[in-house]
Amino acid sequence: MTHAVGRAAIHGIGTAIPPHRLEQSEVSERLARAFAGMGDTARWARRIFKQSGVDTRYTCEPNLLEEAELCRYVESGDRISVPSTSERMRIYEKESVRLAADAAGRALLESGMSPGEVTHLVTVSCTGMFLPGLDVHLAKELKLKSRVNRYPLTFLGCAAGLTALRLSRSLLEADSEGVVLIVCVELCTLHLQPSASREALYASAFFGDGASACVVSRRDGGWYELGDERTFLLPDSEEEISWRIGSFGFDIRLSTRIPKLIGEHVPREVSEWLGPLEEIKLWAIHPGGRGIVDALESSLGLTPDDTSASRAVLRNYGNLSSATLLFVLQHLRERLLAQGEREPRDGVALAFGPGVSAEMLRIRHLPGARRCIEDAGRLVLAGADGREKE
Repeated sequence: MTHAVGRAAIHGIGTAIPPHRLEQSEVSERLARAFAGMGDTARWARRIFKQSGVDTRYTCEPNLLEEAELCRYVESGDRISVPSTSERMRIYEKESVRLAADAAGRALLESGMSPGEVTHLVTVSCTGMFLPGLDVHLAKELKLKSRVNRYPLTFLGCAAGLTALRLSRSLLEADSEGVVLIVCVELCTLHLQPSASREALYASAFFGDGASACVVSRRDGGWYELGDERTFLLPDSEEEISWRIGSFGFDIRLSTRIPKLIGEHVPREVSEWLGPLEEIKLWAIHPGGRGIVDALESSLGLTPDDTSASRAVLRNYGNLSSATLLFVLQHLRERLLAQGEREPRDGVALAFGPGVSAEMLRIRHLPGARRCIEDAGRLVLAGADGREKE
């Protein structure tokens, strides 16, 4: 059976979060009590957490909800009890597949396409690894065809969700009848370090766990068209973001210079690529941190409304690494639906990762392609938090 072929477009998005909720204010106070008597550390912990732009996050590790003296991820002077990298990877292997399958199922349901129609599976993650990998387990879990083309994108960091969208567009140029399922899952909180250093506290303040997925094809009925793309490396920025395997999880280093570098270099690239920014009505910015959103809002001359979706996702879920961008696109779409938007809107998606790399993609929202899900006689639309909305 052949289908009408248009431009590559997203036909459905699904998101999923683990059940354990971290309240930022409570985590900050628990850490401050744990660091009492350690000089300025408690004060720094409160300040970093307060300024992160995050209110709530979610984790697959219930131990992170315990008081500091019972939490194995908090500085205690006893490294014997700290989870090793191998223990963290065992948790990742179990929880990542479950969360990813949940998000993927929601995306397929919203797209109206069946697992058997998927021709390409792109899996994305940088917070864990195992073999056979996430791609193999998902293919089995979702009952995809045994001949599905699999493309695992690993260790590419926060920008990888947008990298996957760029890849899907290229795949569909070669196979116009194809259906690409993208699945991103990140369990960032598994890598919280038992350290009171400012750098460790900074990384601990805004990362959360979650999964997102989308279905991309060139069939009629899509609601985010994927347009031109661009990627580039910021000059002399290789060491600003690093992510290395340590004995107690992955050791991440995030330079405080990142927002400044992005604010200095990205606007020029965006302007040369897009031309006048007045025509851009949608901004899907990966909220790698509050400082990054602030820097782009200021340097690009954006309004608070332009960045509100990114800030809302950061506030409610934290930075979910590669999975975050689809949360932002889902939030934008729900807002446009609620506003009764009737005209197409041109936009751009931006994300940043190790390198420092910038990923950019033109998008166009098509309001006439609203797709609802029939469930037990009701019409519902899955929300960005994975909950259903009538």
